[in-house]
Order: sequence, then structure tokens, then C-alpha cells
Amino acid sequence: MSDMDINQVLAQMRVMASAAGTRINEGGVEKVAGQDFGTLMKESIEEVNSAQLQARALSDAFESGDTDVALPDVMVALQKASLSFQAVTQVRNKLLSAYQEIMNMQV
Repeated sequence: MSDMDINQVLAQMRVMASAAGTRINEGGVEKVAGQDFGTLMKESIEEVNSAQLQARALSDAFESGDTDVALPDVMVALQKASLSFQAVTQVRNKLLSAYQEIMNMQV
């Protein structure tokens, strides 16, 4: 690789890092701003709960005969709630397996 290619790659990495909320310096990657994992996970769980409550409310309204609620809207809301729950469950599973792997490491 030439110096020109390296500089272009570094410039692209800096742009991507700034979009991700990190800063790249000569020594590596340094975190600039962001949330801790616990706060991010809590907010994600609250969003999933909100999506499930909204889907349930739409479902109840449709079942009770509310003419303002269409079946496709109910189905889309239910699918969104289901997918978001599955995503959070997968994150939890990965976190748990990482924790178990760390606990099984020899010191």
C-alpha cells in the first residue's frame, strides 16, 4: 500500500469512528461519548416493553370492534414487538454466554 492509500483508509476510519461516537488517535481507539451498557440495555428493554404494550392495545382495540384499527396495522405492530423481543433475547443470551465463558477461564 502506498502512503496515499493508507491516508485514505485512515481518513475513512476517522469518519466512521466519528459517526460511531469514538475518536481514533495514534495509539488506538478512544471513547469520546456514549452510554454505559447497563443504561443502553435498560432503555432497549423499555422500548421493547413499549412496543409490546402498543401492539397489545391495538390488538385489543381490533378485537373489540374499533373501526379505526385495521388488521394490517395490528399485524405489523405485533411483528415489530415480536422481533424486538427476539433481538433483546439474543443480546441477553450472548451476554450470558460471554459471562459464563469468563467465569470458566483459568486464572
